[in-house]
Amino acid sequence: MDVTPLVREGLQIIQAYTEDGFKVTGQSYNSAVIVFPDETVSWDGVSDFSNLTEESFSNLIDRVGELDVVLLGTGAKIQFLPPKLQNALQAKGLFIDVMDTGAACRTFNVLVAEGRRVAAMLLEYQE
Repeated sequence: MDVTPLVREGLQIIQAYTEDGFKVTGQSYNSAVIVFPDETVSWDGVSDFSNLTEESFSNLIDRVGELDVVLLGTGAKIQFLPPKLQNALQAKGLFIDVMDTGAACRTFNVLVAEGRRVAAMLLEYQE
């Protein structure tokens, strides 16, 4: 039985994640990425969880009114944002659901298949 989610043409689907990067709708990325329903972009300047700053989220802050759900995949293990950073982002209207990268990939695919306005910020799956 095929359990691939049905999505309309043109939407992004996360097909794979490894320590070396991501495959999204047939395109390979060898770095952290931000996946929106209609596009995937490299998450420039972000290599791991420890160097996240408010500036790291500028792409999403600019689009906060266009999103219902924002997922942050933190790698092989879940890591929570420092309260100061989380509060600064929330003050700008950005509420982030934090989970490990695998869970964020799966959740993104389900939500985009449901037609939700979702973004996934994905750090590489480093153990």
